[in-house]
Amino acid sequence: MTSRVMLISPGMNAALREARFDDGRPLDEAALRAARAASGALPAAQAVWCSPTVRCEQTARALGLAAVPVPALAGLDAGRWRGATLAEVTAAEPEALAAWLADPEAAPHGGESVRALCDRVEDWLATAADTDGRTLAVVEPEVVRAAVVRTLGAADTAFWRTDVPPLSAVEFTGRAGRRNVKVGRPLV
Repeated sequence: MTSRVMLISPGMNAALREARFDDGRPLDEAALRAARAASGALPAAQAVWCSPTVRCEQTARALGLAAVPVPALAGLDAGRWRGATLAEVTAAEPEALAAWLADPEAAPHGGESVRALCDRVEDWLATAADTDGRTLAVVEPEVVRAAVVRTLGAADTAFWRTDVPPLSAVEFTGRAGRRNVKVGRPLV
């Protein structure tokens, strides 16, 4: 059986625009319109999931998807940095931020390390691969990054070298424990 898992990044919101660690802000009105416009562009799916965040749940609804929030698809837990901008963290904790960006095992913010996120996402991908038919999931950009890094067998340090635009899709196909990545599909 060939598995097909499509991960869709959420629309734009103020936190993404401000380079802010997610703080639960809703989607911008323009992002909601763009997601609604893309609703017919998605293939049919047997399973539809989403990250348990406001912007992913709103994006899924705007895309016309009845997505079920899944804790394993949560974005990276930024601990005490939640809600802060990258500039604020750089000014307040430059060494901690540098360590976090350089070392996938570091979690100086008291949240989750990049390695832990990659492990969690890889485990979910293995489970999703057992689903008959296509799986769609609207997930935070860092979840997409983690899936790409692990599917390609890249070092976890490659996590920061993967850009995920809003409202784009990455598809993972495979069988017998081997997956391929199809990148760069804009929804709008």
